[in-house]
Amino acid sequence: MQTIEISTTTIAIVIGVTVAVVLGVAGIFFRIYLKKRTKRSAALNSSLAKSLTDERTRSTIIINGIEDGVVLFDDNKTVQLFNPGAANITGWAVDDVVGLNFHNVMDFVNNKGEAYPEGNHPFERVFLDKKTVRDNEAYLMTKAKKQVPITCSVSPLLDDTGRVTGGVAVFRDVTSERAEEQQRAEFISTASHEMRTPVAAIEGYLALALNDKVATIDERARNFLDKAHLSTQHLGKLFQDLLTSAKAEDGRLTNHPTVVEIGAFAQQLSEDLKFAAEKKGLFSEFVLGSSKNIDTTQEKVVKPLYYVYADPDRLREVITNIFDNACKYTESGKVSLGLTGNNDVVQLYVRDTGPGIPADDLGHLFEKFYRVDNSATRTIGGTGLGLFICRKIVELYQGRIWADSVVGQGSTFFINLPRISTAKAEEMQRESTSGNTLPTITSLTAS
Repeated sequence: MQTIEISTTTIAIVIGVTVAVVLGVAGIFFRIYLKKRTKRSAALNSSLAKSLTDERTRSTIIINGIEDGVVLFDDNKTVQLFNPGAANITGWAVDDVVGLNFHNVMDFVNNKGEAYPEGNHPFERVFLDKKTVRDNEAYLMTKAKKQVPITCSVSPLLDDTGRVTGGVAVFRDVTSERAEEQQRAEFISTASHEMRTPVAAIEGYLALALNDKVATIDERARNFLDKAHLSTQHLGKLFQDLLTSAKAEDGRLTNHPTVVEIGAFAQQLSEDLKFAAEKKGLFSEFVLGSSKNIDTTQEKVVKPLYYVYADPDRLREVITNIFDNACKYTESGKVSLGLTGNNDVVQLYVRDTGPGIPADDLGHLFEKFYRVDNSATRTIGGTGLGLFICRKIVELYQGRIWADSVVGQGSTFFINLPRISTAKAEEMQRESTSGNTLPTITSLTAS
């Protein structure tokens, strides 16, 4: 057999050609793979972009389609978004508003047409409070200088550090709702006023029938008349509460504020109220000192004089209502009336050792007709208007009222009122005695 000799050079050439062919084929397949991968990646990116575009489109459709006004503003207080609903309510064109300071467009006033102080403007408050701000009593001054009643909710936009970078406001024209509320209030006011007259007459005749000097009745009839008299008094109280609440809502509540030294006032009032507590076997006390709900660490005050500007009769009504409620729902222990304050605030509080109020109910206590649903409230009864009236009265003097409670550990109701300094009070006294129409300082006792 003939032997074929293959040189080293030939082998090298064969190997080289083979490697070249393999690499060429591999390159072709790799280019095909890259092309397919690029197409898939491009398709994925296109789908993602389309999805994002569709999402923005849907959001835009929703924002532009709702009747509520929507305003987006940045940390420079510049309007970045103003939807057609906002344009319809305010009278401003969308293109004219974007880029403006929100104060130029969202001009809030109260029911008397008085402009909101800058610090109370809901858009401003989100920068200070760093939480959602709601205002259901505001009026918006439109471009045409027309006052439109609105409800407004403003939520802050926060970055990772908690800094407010802007806010989103949603507001609604509630003209028709306010008109309906006004009609209801007028009906309640008129009906309550008209019904008080016959109820008062019935109560008067029942009182005469129960008077031994006027009428002679047996014990069984007296028992019936006593129950009728109590029911008539309860009915009269209901009509009075309805009338007062209607007046409080529309600003017709009788109010004669003056400068009051609240320390002497509260101490004397505590003396008068203790009989309601003692009647139920409860201990009553007046406490002058600090409270955990107010910071008194900044001042060193010895026997301070706490001046406030308020109607003493209305304050007496508020404190008496809260104190009486505490006595009604407290079976044993004590009810305390306390006073404290700092340079800016005077704080009154009523604390009891009663059953406490569930946390879910605390935020609703001062709403009209709201009552905690438990066996005690069903037994004791009530209109659900007392605390609502208290809130309206306290708000007349730019004050605040709220409650803290733990079930089984009692409740504390707080009233904060702006404090007038002694120097300011003395200045008002001097100006009053010189003939100016300023309130006089009154060291009051409850009667």
